[in-house]
Amino acid sequence: MCTFFKTTVALLVLTMFFSCGKKQETQLPAPVYESERGGTTEMTQVEKIALGDKLFRGKGTCASCHIADKKVIGPSVQEIVSIYDKEGASIVAFLKGESDPIVDPAQFIIMQANLQITKKMSNTDLEAIEAYMRSL
Repeated sequence: MCTFFKTTVALLVLTMFFSCGKKQETQLPAPVYESERGGTTEMTQVEKIALGDKLFRGKGTCASCHIADKKVIGPSVQEIVSIYDKEGASIVAFLKGESDPIVDPAQFIIMQANLQITKKMSNTDLEAIEAYMRSL
């Protein structure tokens, strides 16, 4: 019986030793909103990208039609950024509903429901989505 307890304790100690080893994971930090900082400090670019990723895949529902490098329902994110840069246009202004579609105007009707979501977002959120799109 004593041997059983010694073996069990030894196994538990070894399990704890190996499970508590240092693991280095590379994760983007959680987004920090300006209001959480007192409204005076800008978010870092990494924070903007992390927030943009969260909004793009979540609340903004952008990922349902757009992926980084392939046309799915809508054009690829890389194509969108490229065209907006070429035209000198603002992605944020489009997402606010303040400018006309320039990438694929024929498909604009499909995106109108999503624009109702993005029009309600703050400038910080929209700038974060743009930063995320440019990071792809």
